[in-house]
Amino acid sequence: MNKKGTDFNEWLKGQLKHPGFRKAYKEEDVRARLALRIAELRRKRNLTQGQLARRLRTTQQVVSNLETFKHANVTVGTLQKLAAALNSRLVLELR
Repeated sequence: MNKKGTDFNEWLKGQLKHPGFRKAYKEEDVRARLALRIAELRRKRNLTQGQLARRLRTTQQVVSNLETFKHANVTVGTLQKLAAALNSRLVLELR
């Protein structure tokens, strides 16, 4: 790994020791992973954002916002509609 990557990892490790930072990081990590998964599944299904939007009866901008985690509070209902539109299954898990 290059020096910059190592420096960032060390910085992040230090920041994660702070409870407030750790909490914010975990919250954003969940949103980021969800957004990336939505985009990944859409591409796997060979759908454009516009095509997925039509399946969801919404706009391409809404799909874009979901894929870039600009939608801060996605509901379970929205996730269910996304799963159906992507011919996928929604699985929620608490640990």
